[in-house]
Amino acid sequence: MENREIEKRKERWNAFHDGERADPFLFIIRVVDGDDPSPPLWPDRIRDRVDWMEREYYRQLESLEWLKDDGIPFIDMISGTEIFAEAFGSPVERDRDSMPFALPAVFSPGEAEKIGKPDLMNSTLSVQFEMGDEVFARIRKSTGHRPVFRLPDIQSPMDIAALLWAKEDFFPAMLLEGDSVERLAGKILELEFDFFDAWFARYGKDFVAHYPEYYMPRGVTLSEDEIGAVSADLFDRFFLPNLNALSRRYGGIGIHCCADSLHQWGGFARIDNLRVLNLNRPAEVLRKAIPYFRDKTLFLPVSNGEGDRPFYPDRDVTSGDRGRIIYHYALSDRDEAKDLSCRLNDLRESLPQAEC
Repeated sequence: MENREIEKRKERWNAFHDGERADPFLFIIRVVDGDDPSPPLWPDRIRDRVDWMEREYYRQLESLEWLKDDGIPFIDMISGTEIFAEAFGSPVERDRDSMPFALPAVFSPGEAEKIGKPDLMNSTLSVQFEMGDEVFARIRKSTGHRPVFRLPDIQSPMDIAALLWAKEDFFPAMLLEGDSVERLAGKILELEFDFFDAWFARYGKDFVAHYPEYYMPRGVTLSEDEIGAVSADLFDRFFLPNLNALSRRYGGIGIHCCADSLHQWGGFARIDNLRVLNLNRPAEVLRKAIPYFRDKTLFLPVSNGEGDRPFYPDRDVTSGDRGRIIYHYALSDRDEAKDLSCRLNDLRESLPQAEC
């Protein structure tokens, strides 16, 4: 039995993605429970992580009663950025005070050529399915509906290659040994195909993005940050083909980028079926991005400049350049979240629908 409130919210997202009903904007308010933080993302804490994911899902489910935003409850499978590089052999640094991160395993084109694509279920990535299977079964049994997952933190093939291959050698290799770089990224792309094929076959094709937590009825989402350090020509050669391959295979793509990427906006605009673009940049950059991307994709601005306030539609977006925008807020106080949701719903009802 499906949860009717969740299905109503999914219908709103589907219409927003497809432009069938152009709401002025959608918004997500993530309420964080400071008394129950997520356990460390370590292999020896799998049981704790599964138990926490179950508790967190029920907290989100309960919030449907009082928080009237557009959020979809999700199983929080968030990971560190290390999981694909680790599968290819990168050692991982795990510190109690930070997220895990991959250390380089490749230091030359010759070493890159020797790297083989691991078998998905015989690699360290299998733990993602071990956790997913258990928490998915628990929640489906207790609620009667199929929960959606927040995807693990997955990067583009080139971003993963930049984790796997020492960066002081990786960036020169793009200019001097480009074929080796392309072949390594190709192996990573094939492993991502294996992962997403298995994931969607197990848990369904719709999901919540790894960051920020917006709903995707289909497609994939990932982070693309290394583009800030390369030219537009290198983007076209090394990055764009793999992003297009992922989008074509799964029916669209959502991208998170916190790099200085203004010189790559034209490249973003050429990605096949770019369904959502999230930029984490200073507010003055985001104000330029809103009109640029308004006819190209759904846009999710997150301001990260020093002294920047969160992006609010009533203050930062005019009816002339609004486009289809998703707003995201993270709060810890329930009353503050309820007040914000009321104000945003009132504003949304007062604005005309955007043109499709």
